[in-house]
Amino acid sequence: MEQQLAQLLTQVGVSWDTLLTRVQSSPQQMLAHGAIGLAFLLTLAGAYARTMMPLRWLAAASGVAALAYALLAPAPITLLTAGLLLPLNLWRAVEVTRLTHRVRRAGVQADMAGVWLKPYMKSRRLKAGQLLFAKGDFADHLYMLVHGEAELAEIGRPLEAGRIFGEIALFSPDQTRTQSVRAVSDCTVLEIAGSTVKELFYQSPAFGFHLMELLAMRLGADVQRAERRAVPGEPVAAG
Repeated sequence: MEQQLAQLLTQVGVSWDTLLTRVQSSPQQMLAHGAIGLAFLLTLAGAYARTMMPLRWLAAASGVAALAYALLAPAPITLLTAGLLLPLNLWRAVEVTRLTHRVRRAGVQADMAGVWLKPYMKSRRLKAGQLLFAKGDFADHLYMLVHGEAELAEIGRPLEAGRIFGEIALFSPDQTRTQSVRAVSDCTVLEIAGSTVKELFYQSPAFGFHLMELLAMRLGADVQRAERRAVPGEPVAAG
């Protein structure tokens, strides 16, 4: 056993000496092996990446380094492998980068969702005291108050102008209104059909972000109200 181990170590030493001799034989070989070493380091860094975008770009960079090694060495098998994988990794990296930027823009634009949503909405006028919808009604529209004053009838809470409301019931399983909305003064609201809302939700990340923000805000208000039942005037969701 000891003799076999000694022979193995001798073979490893000879192979290492051969590799060093080859690397030092010309500047081209030094560049080639430097490139493959860089490819290894980039692949190792990609293995530690926690998000998709750096992982894809590190994989693409590793492919470029491996391709450089294959051309300088030369190494036909490595050239074939890197040549096939590099375009795929670059395409995926660009795709993930575009998606990431799109999501970031959507988050920034979410507060403006009500502005660019207006072209899809129809105007509706209410007289003072008129109900827009009553508790228990079927929810088939989303609304935004643009002029005048309106409130949640059961608790007398005013609705904020320019904010979308009625989204909770629209996305609930039974699509039933949880509160009534009444005009305090003559007012104007914009409404959009539920089917159009769902189409925009899938087509526009900005609108989806805005709806998620509204739903999270309403849910947070409901949780606080449940925890503070003894405190009057808690906010209630406009469903």
